[in-house]
Amino acid sequence: MASLATHFSASIFLFPVGLRRLLCSYSLYLKNPSSYRSKPWYFSEPKWKNLDLYTLLVALPIASFSEIFLFLTFSGHPTYRFAFFQQSAVVFLFWALVIVVILKEYVDSATINEGYVFIIAAIAFLVEYSVIGKGVGGLGAPVYELLGKLSLVCAGSCLYLGMRPSAFFAEYLLSSGLVFKGTWVLQAGLNLGTDVFALKGCRKLGVSTGQWDLDVKCALEEDGLRGIALMNLLFIVHAIGVVVVSFVLFGLLSCNRNLRFGEANGPLLAQLESESMLMRPALEFELE
Repeated sequence: MASLATHFSASIFLFPVGLRRLLCSYSLYLKNPSSYRSKPWYFSEPKWKNLDLYTLLVALPIASFSEIFLFLTFSGHPTYRFAFFQQSAVVFLFWALVIVVILKEYVDSATINEGYVFIIAAIAFLVEYSVIGKGVGGLGAPVYELLGKLSLVCAGSCLYLGMRPSAFFAEYLLSSGLVFKGTWVLQAGLNLGTDVFALKGCRKLGVSTGQWDLDVKCALEEDGLRGIALMNLLFIVHAIGVVVVSFVLFGLLSCNRNLRFGEANGPLLAQLESESMLMRPALEFELE
């Protein structure tokens, strides 16, 4: 995670996926809150509308093999070299998750339980947390620590959804967490990976000759402390922005049905309605 290109690539995948989940989950919840159930992926009809999922199916293995190539050809510090292998393993886990989601939807939806898919996602986020910021020191350490905490939020949300798929607040945390990760990883790339947006008195993230593999060196200790305070402030600003955007989206969708995501009229809604119809006779029987 040292270059701006890597951060930007992660951002353009995380932000749209999280925003899409917010729109789909809001649309379904507003349609029928009592029968709402979270899904590993909200599929749309026609199939070409799921282009973002198929893009992940193609892009993730390319990114994983690129990290493996860097691991095999990098001639620098062994620990820094091993970081490429760790990042490749994380990307591969998310690629495997995408494959499981597609298999469940198009091959055999009865065999693969949705709860297991969420648990696999939680494991992938936990593995990501274990490698984020590893070997990074100086100003970069607290920045990646905050990014790691967002991965923990996503992991906890997936684990809870695996046990209770009707928990809308867990879906909200997962979706907004992905959006937050997308914005924050881009912010980290701009401030740590470029000289143009580098914090005052500090240089961009680079290979260190000290105890850390990567480090953000500042001219004075005061510059480093000021940089950490500024990044913490930016993190709070990002958090407020994500919450405001999510609340505004919910308000717009609740006031205008035409703005709701197309998934609300697709096969998932039909499935939810059929489940609701099946529940009604059972409830009537219990009342009798």
